[in-house]
Amino acid sequence: MDRTITIARRFRGPPESVNGGYAAGVVSEGIDGVVVATLRMPPPMDTSMTLISNGTENRLMHGDDLIAEAAAATLELTVPDPPSLDEAVAASHRFVTEEEHIFPGCFVCGPSRERGDGLCIFPGPVAGSDVVAAPWIPDTSIGREGEPLDRRYVWSALDCPSYFALGTMPRAVLGQLTAAIERLPVVGEELIAMGWPLGVEGRKHSSGSALATPEGEIIARAAALWIELKPD
Repeated sequence: MDRTITIARRFRGPPESVNGGYAAGVVSEGIDGVVVATLRMPPPMDTSMTLISNGTENRLMHGDDLIAEAAAATLELTVPDPPSLDEAVAASHRFVTEEEHIFPGCFVCGPSRERGDGLCIFPGPVAGSDVVAAPWIPDTSIGREGEPLDRRYVWSALDCPSYFALGTMPRAVLGQLTAAIERLPVVGEELIAMGWPLGVEGRKHSSGSALATPEGEIIARAAALWIELKPD
């Protein structure tokens, strides 16, 4: 089934393209279980694209250009013990400043976005750990109180914590995200968003991310591949 998709500028990551996690959530729609989403080009905003799906594989096209693709996958990923909610709150106070942020207008983690507009997930380092974390309560700007979120917002929330887990904040873009969503969080639910590093190979940076409840339940997890941009 083919359908037309237009992603609003609200959901930007870089100033002129869609947040990678949000785009990954869009292209993965309709595929059950663990899904790997690969971004091939910067997803355009306020532009008609075509989502082509056969039930197990999807492609997001802009004319003849392949923007992103998704398929069923497997995921072997061990999640570290989540920090406590108090530790996540303390870590968020160590988040980078607006001047230090690579994309301060990002829908997920941009410090220039207000609550009710962006997700306002601000992961900072957890003391004595290589984990970054932040508290997150999905609000009514992305769903109805007490109802499950659309999956694309879960993909979004798994994106940026994996970037800040890289530590050095390289100038990088999301290349691939493999996600397993055990259950959808509901609007108004208190959550902990976390990320941790997995390794570096040349310009490729690998990291993990997860969403947890304050009681330690892991409701979603993902493995991310970030591609460091070549110098201009």
